[in-house]
Amino acid sequence: MKSTELRPGNAVRIDGQMYIITQFQHITPGNWRAMVNLRLKNVQTGLVMEKRFRSGEDIEQIDLDRREMEYLYTDASGHVFMDNVTYDQTTLSDDFVGESMKFLKPNTVVNVLVCEGKPLTIELPATVDLLVTGTTPAIKGATATNQLKEATLETGLKTRVPPFIEEGELVRISTADGSYQSRAKE
Repeated sequence: MKSTELRPGNAVRIDGQMYIITQFQHITPGNWRAMVNLRLKNVQTGLVMEKRFRSGEDIEQIDLDRREMEYLYTDASGHVFMDNVTYDQTTLSDDFVGESMKFLKPNTVVNVLVCEGKPLTIELPATVDLLVTGTTPAIKGATATNQLKEATLETGLKTRVPPFIEEGELVRISTADGSYQSRAKE
């Protein structure tokens, strides 16, 4: 596959190692040749690296199986996910799931990328709706500036929200950076 056709979530083999692309950037600097910057996560070690390729360079792509799985619960052995097709349950460790747990509440459906029967990574939806469990009350008349206040959400995620958001409200959060997007409909 050509380097310009790659996208985040694709799996590639570079120097005999399998990587998942986490970020893709196509750069065309002035009168120089175009290039592709990739941020890659090593499947075996979990290390993240950046690599640059010439535009149009051939890179070996690996076909992945995307399985829709539902997050069920967390116990002492790890985080339990259920395959929505086969109903098989898989326990994934904290190291595997990582920061993604801040966006997952029970019954959330995510895509798990699987290669040869082994889960590789989790693809979160672009946004999630979470309940505000703690925030400071709004100050009356403090609407002159666009100030944000700290809020704690039901999964333990801390983010900044507008002053009109109160405890018990459902808000839409971006999974890319954990930022507030909007109020969510019940």
